[in-house]
Amino acid sequence: MRRSWNPARRHRLFHEIHERGYRGSRQAVRKHLAALRAGTAEPIRADIPSPRKITSWIMRPRETLTESQDQRLLQVRLACPDITRACDLARAFADLVRHRRGYLLLEWIRQAEHDAPKPVQGFASFLRQDLDAVTLASPCRGVPASSRDT
Repeated sequence: MRRSWNPARRHRLFHEIHERGYRGSRQAVRKHLAALRAGTAEPIRADIPSPRKITSWIMRPRETLTESQDQRLLQVRLACPDITRACDLARAFADLVRHRRGYLLLEWIRQAEHDAPKPVQGFASFLRQDLDAVTLASPCRGVPASSRDT
């Protein structure tokens, strides 16, 4: 957009950026162009998805995401290693619950406690504390009683 504020192109600029997905008003474009000319323009914020949207993409099975959603999630993952690790752990946890692979729960807890963002570590610690209740009340049955104390 910085290249496009030339007065000769001003009449066409709004249509160009609108075609690229801009949903703001003409007045907002004029104000931003004036600020660019004056040298007082604020940096344009990236289109960052909300935490709720990112979470919904992570928690859904990957095959249910649209191509666009999958690409956006990939961009977020590449930009933030913590989200990448949280995503990997969340998907592994969902997989072990969906497919009743309780025998993998302790290994998942170990991984999450060792190398995960703090909220995921807290969740893993909670699971470990109440492992008997978790395995009795969930489809994750299959954790051997002898391994619950580790």
